[in-house]
Amino acid sequence: MNLPEISIIVPCYNQAEYLDECLQSVLNQTFQNWECIIVNDGSPDNTEEKAEKWAQKDARFKYLNKENGGLSSARNAGIEIAKGEWILPLDSDDKIGNKYLELASHEFNHNYTLIYCKAEFFGEMEGPWELRKYSYADLLLKNHIFCSAFYKKEDWIKANGYDSAFIYGMEDWDFWLSILNPNSQVLQLNYNGFYYRRKEESMDILLYESQRKILFSSTLVYTKHLTKYLPLNKNPISNFNLQLQNVKNIDRIKNEVNKNYLTKLLYKFIEKLNS
Repeated sequence: MNLPEISIIVPCYNQAEYLDECLQSVLNQTFQNWECIIVNDGSPDNTEEKAEKWAQKDARFKYLNKENGGLSSARNAGIEIAKGEWILPLDSDDKIGNKYLELASHEFNHNYTLIYCKAEFFGEMEGPWELRKYSYADLLLKNHIFCSAFYKKEDWIKANGYDSAFIYGMEDWDFWLSILNPNSQVLQLNYNGFYYRRKEESMDILLYESQRKILFSSTLVYTKHLTKYLPLNKNPISNFNLQLQNVKNIDRIKNEVNKNYLTKLLYKFIEKLNS
């Protein structure tokens, strides 16, 4: 039996009502060499019942049940058992266009680290999702790549997976920064292949309603990837190089993020650049 070329990872927590629509969009793909791992992250709803129904319908759907650990933990659990060379995360309330896998697969041998597409909103709000053109420099300042992009499992391994410390979101931004560098090749397909469900309780909406959560997640990104931000401007942050030499444990910075003067200064500097 041939191994699947693409592993689609669908974490699900209290989203069973949307799961059928999500998985139907996977089943509708014109590209057939895939597996889809549905990860029940300890959901109290009927996720298990729905997931098992899909596993019985098509053997390419796999079901994994785990204790609740958050989105990053659920994705990591699914990717850990994935057999595909390429990974595509897909949240259980979203969906993909039926040619997304096929068009992406045509580019797998062209040395891209990340492949994604154009996107649209649906649900409470409909219309195109206007994303800026990819730029590594811009990605340092703000994420402009949604979660459902293709990357190699070997890059996930090198990055040690998604960071479960991002309990308020921005785990995708952190992960992209972990697998990309200024020389990485990134492709956006000219195809509307990702549909992001807008609903009143969407995580990104809740995140941006709380300045404290924004500060927590953003500062966590900046401290974790500190060496990538240091070269942005030698004048305001040149002394960070000396400070960095004394930092032996980046986890300590994470734990002291609200007390660390240098971290706050770096955050304000990046925020000013992005204004």
